[in-house]
Formats: sequence, structure tokens, C-alpha cells
Amino acid sequence: MHLIIAEKQIAARRIASILSPKKPQKKRISGIDSYEFGNDEKTIAIGLSGHIVQLDFPPAYNNWQKVEAKELVDAELIVTPTHAKIVSALKKLGKKATKVTIATDYDREGELIGVEALNIVKGVNENIEYERAVYSAITPVSIKEAFENTTKIDFNLADAGHSRQVIDLVWGASLTRFISLASRRLGKQFLSVGRVQSPTLALIVDREKEREAFVPTPYWEIYVDLAKNGENFKIRHKKTRFWEKEEADRVFGVINNEALVSSLETSTKEDKPPTPFNTTEFIRAANSIGFTPANAMRIAESLYTNGYISYPRTDNTVYPSTIDLREQIEMFSKGHFSEYAKKLLAKKELKPTKGKKETTDHPPIFPASVAKKSQLKEDEWKLYELVVRRFFATFAENAEWETMKVSFDINEEEFRANGSRLVKPGWRWYYPYNAPEDRLFPALEEGEILPVNDKEMLDKETNPPGRYGQGRLIKMMEDMALGTKATRHEIISKLYSRAYVHGNPLQPTQTAYAVVEGLENYAPTITRPDMTSTLEEDMDRIAEGNTPEENVLQQSRDMLTDVFKELEDNREKISESLREGLRKDKIIGKCPDCGCDLIVRRSRRGSRFIGCEGYPDCTFSLPLPKSGHILVTDKTCDKHSLYHIKVKGQKKRAWDLGCPYCNYLEWKEEQKKEKAATPRPEKISDIPGIGKVTQEKLNSAGISTVDELENSDANEISKTTNIPLGKIIRWQEAVAY
Repeated sequence: MHLIIAEKQIAARRIASILSPKKPQKKRISGIDSYEFGNDEKTIAIGLSGHIVQLDFPPAYNNWQKVEAKELVDAELIVTPTHAKIVSALKKLGKKATKVTIATDYDREGELIGVEALNIVKGVNENIEYERAVYSAITPVSIKEAFENTTKIDFNLADAGHSRQVIDLVWGASLTRFISLASRRLGKQFLSVGRVQSPTLALIVDREKEREAFVPTPYWEIYVDLAKNGENFKIRHKKTRFWEKEEADRVFGVINNEALVSSLETSTKEDKPPTPFNTTEFIRAANSIGFTPANAMRIAESLYTNGYISYPRTDNTVYPSTIDLREQIEMFSKGHFSEYAKKLLAKKELKPTKGKKETTDHPPIFPASVAKKSQLKEDEWKLYELVVRRFFATFAENAEWETMKVSFDINEEEFRANGSRLVKPGWRWYYPYNAPEDRLFPALEEGEILPVNDKEMLDKETNPPGRYGQGRLIKMMEDMALGTKATRHEIISKLYSRAYVHGNPLQPTQTAYAVVEGLENYAPTITRPDMTSTLEEDMDRIAEGNTPEENVLQQSRDMLTDVFKELEDNREKISESLREGLRKDKIIGKCPDCGCDLIVRRSRRGSRFIGCEGYPDCTFSLPLPKSGHILVTDKTCDKHSLYHIKVKGQKKRAWDLGCPYCNYLEWKEEQKKEKAATPRPEKISDIPGIGKVTQEKLNSAGISTVDELENSDANEISKTTNIPLGKIIRWQEAVAY
């Protein structure tokens, strides 16, 4: 029996459908779907679910309080199954198999996943024959070619993937444990630290510090409105920015009613087509049309496994000679993109653009088959269309712009304007995304005089450097060798899920500040990209067979040991720095009653609320949602001067709560409306939540009527009865009319 192992169930089904002369039979093995076909030799294809085993620390290391973080550095790791049913199915099939073909995705991660599955099979069938099928698209042509020309498994590539697992686990677990314990931030809200995550977060925090330190400089701009034949247009003084107000006032004052066209220059500008999509450029393009990197890659993975596009994790920007590019375009001769395909096919020569990076593992991202719009979801179609149009654009001719530079003389002051229009769309006809708009003037001639309709002088200030959008951050991570094409979007998603950042462009929280500043001050190695880029280069050498995995793992452990020396020497300072930073992340603003800080607090029973640091002298408080992580933004309420807050649910986008005081007052107003339609409780026992025992406690405090409950001091009642303050306040609100 011939066993085929694919990375996912959908891939196994498609591969079986392509290789089988008729429809494969679906069979359940240990509760897992498999696909059987063949007459002379039975072949069974089975899909994994990514990694079916995982690396972990032995149970003895799990107690954070008893095991020091640095002990994890040299701990022996164990392998545990994560998908018991798949492991069981592999063992059953492996015992009967005479040959196994690993058909997982061809990259470090995919090779490692394949080797993990192979090791399970070899555990029950030591002498089994094995081979590798390498493909870049799940299409009939690619799959048949891959299985007709199988190759050897690249154990060096798998070792590189394994080394990344080990390094990321050891660095992440040990540093996360140290920082979380130092800050006393445990449980679900522990502080995570990572080999790639922390340098990336440092980029974001350092940019925010630049913004905060930025001192704006005032400047002035002067514009004049002109018109010809009913067409209005605006021109600007040649000195685009005036740094001295006196000079700006002087120029503004001499502007009269006539503008002479002193010079006019027209020319053409060539606009070259884009290069083929690699992963980073695909993510950036998808981000520019509204997709987050994580969502773009999730959809791209789905398009790939369904055979619509090629493998989406690639650094390559040069189409390999093995792809029949004309044939790929001819696929689109009918259907939605036929007009574009036919125009390209009419060219004598199809010569695509080339990027700077050429690799041999996978081609650039291109459309592998034709999809109908009705076959895909809306977001899938948008990204599929993006890939198709980018592919077409790489074969297209230059776009051509006609440009015009005009100078005007107004009372011996020079003004200028630039215009442009697209005269030959070229590649932009195929790929219309983010195209600059035409800037047109009426027909002008040198020496003519136009009337000045209006003039204006604008007061402006220089702006701080912008925050990083997700697409731009992905590119920076690539340039600094932070992470890989397959992991960068996951790192950004993790920063959001850990409540280190919010919004897009990314804005760091005070928690992020606390972590980065603590590390930069006392263990800077963790936040510098050169450390992780060195390890990335080492993993490349493992993949190339130039260095053994053991050497790189030992070097990594040595580096981490040096980091822990820094951490241990500064444990108290780090702890103090983290706790102060985390406290800042809870401050909502100043209490309207006493002026003390309002902070996010927890009651003795664990419920959250915004309370005053002046407690018990001040009992001002505001409610908070029961679940979700509270993110304090830098936006303040015009009315109450409190910071707006967001609430981040697990695996959900943060939603804006806004000003908590405004939110509370709106809620109170709604409550009043509801109360107006509901009779007021006549007896204490009529109030929801007050039973016989609670009523006796209130009676012992001298409260036996609804009026007495409403008019008593909630804080005093709580002290006397030990009833939580929040409950008493809610009861008082329930009877307040």
C-alpha cells in the first residue's frame, strides 16, 4: 500500500482527486478521513492538521513559583502528540504501507511537519520506503508532475524548522516567565516576551517615543486661486514653506490681481510595471485595500489549498523558466478577465518584470487556475483578483504620464504648479490599485495673464513621524530579518492579542512601554534586531547543510544565558520599572470629585470597575464590562477629560467603549427610562438580589425600608455588613427615582 501524507485534509482530498482516474473512496480511519484509490496498488491519501506533535517542557518545569525561569534554558524538551486521532491513523496505515510519499508544503515548516509524520510511521514500520513530492500549486499539472518526479526529503530543511521551534519555545517561555513574575502579572494577563516579538514591539514603542519627543515647528504656506475659461486651479509659492512669519506676511501682502505665466514646460514620464508578488509585497498590497496581514494570509492559504493560486509563502520575485507563462495567461481567455488576457496574448513577446530576489523553492505568487466569482466568498474574490491583476501587470508595458510644470509671476513673486495626466495606461489598466489621480490645468500659454481670484495663507506645524501601519511594519521586519515570510503576520497578531498594541497604525499601550523600557534599560539584547537576525542566519545555514543544528541550538542557549545574567543582576529594577508602567496603563484620568487618579481596579470578588485612588475617603466609581481586556487609549473626552478605553475580547477586535463616564451616564439615562415604565420596589425584599440573609444584614445596620437604603451612605453600609460596595450601589440605583 502506498501512503500519501499531505499537510491538511483538504490538500489530501484534492491530491487524491487529481491522481485517481476516478473518484477516490472516502474512508474513516481512527475517526480521520482518508482517500483511497488505485487497482493494482492501493493508494491512500491522508491529511494532517499542521503539526501533530509539539515540543514542550517536562511537567516538572510547569510550576512558575518553584522553577526559576533560567532553568528552562538548558531543560531537555519532550515531544507530545497534539492530534491523537491523526497519530493513531498514521500508525494503522503505516503498519500496512510499503511506501510513503510526504506531500506537505515545501518550506521549513512543511518539511518539519512531514518529517514528524514520517517518524510516527517509521515507529511502526522501520524499513518503510519514503520519498518527497514537491509542488507549488495544487493543480492537476503541478501535482502529477510532482508525483512523477519525486525527490528526497530535505532533512536539513526540517532541522532548520525544528531549530526555530526549539529556540522560540525556550526564549519565549523562559523570558515570559521571568518578566511575568517580576511584574507580578500572572494568569491570563501574563506578559509575553519573544525572540522576534520583543524587537518588533520595541520598533513600535521607539517610534511612539519619537512622536512624543517631537517638537512641532510652525510654518506658513501661501496659495493663490486662478481661473481660465471657467476652470479653477490653485498655485503655490515657490518657497513651499515659510519658516518666518514676517517674510510670509510680506509676500502675502504684495500679491496683486494678475498672474503672468512666466514659463511652461511639458514632458513625459515613464511609469514601470510592478514586480511579481512575493509574500511581503502581497501582504502590503492586500493591506492597502483593507486586509490585515493575518487575514490576507489566511485567505491566501485557502485559495492555495483550493488550487486557485500558487504557494503564498515565498521570497521569490522572479518567475522561473519552468512555468509556461503564456499558458497561464491563456487560461483566462474566457471569463471575467478575458479582455485583459487577450490583450496580453496579442503581444509578440511576453517578458515579465523581475524583482531583486530569486529563489528556487517556490515561484512568486501567481494565479494557478481560473476561478469564477460565484465560487468564492467576497473577500476571497478580492484577493484572488488582486493576484490575477498583479500577474497580468508584470507582463504589461510602461504607463506614460504627461507632466506640466508652470511658473507664474505675481508682482515679482514666483508661484508654481505641477500637473500630470495619464496618457498611456499601460500596466495600470490591468492593475488599477492605488493609482495617482490626474492633476489637470486648462490650456495655458507663456506670456498670458490670468486674474487672481483669491489668496490664502495657511498656518501649519510640522508633524511627528507617523506610526507604523501593519503593511509597513511587515516590510521593516523583512528588512531587519525579524521573523520569516511565514511568521511575520503572526507576530503582529500576537502583539494585538497580548494587548501590547491597538489600532492601525499600531499604537502601543502603557504595558508595551513598561515591557520594552524594562528590557531596553536592563537587558537590551532582547529588544535588538541583530540578535534575532543572527539566529535567522544560523537557521539558514542549517537549511543549507552548512552547520549542524546542535551547534546553533547551543549558541542560542549561550546567548540566552548571557541575557539572564543581565536580568538577574537587575531583577529589582526591572520589577519596579514594570510595576510602575503597568500601573500607568490602568490610569483613566482624574477623579471629578477629589482630583486623585482614577484607575482600573478589581473588587474582592474579582469584578472590575474604575475606582478612585482616594478611596475610602472618595467612593467615586464607574462600571466596566465583565469580560475583555481593557485598553486605555490616548484620546480624551472633551467633557470629562478621561481617556477613552477599548475592550479587547479573546480572538476578537477591540471595540471602542469611549469615555467611561459618558458611557455610564448614557446607561443611567437608559435605566431611568426603564424605571419610568417599572413601578418602584415597595419593600427591600422586592429588590432583585436581596434575599432573606442579606435583608437581615441590612436590618442589623438599621436599614429596613427602601427609602433608608436609598439615602444611606453605601460605603458605611458595606463596612458594617460586609456586603460588597458595588452591590449596594446597584441596589441604590435600582430604587433611585
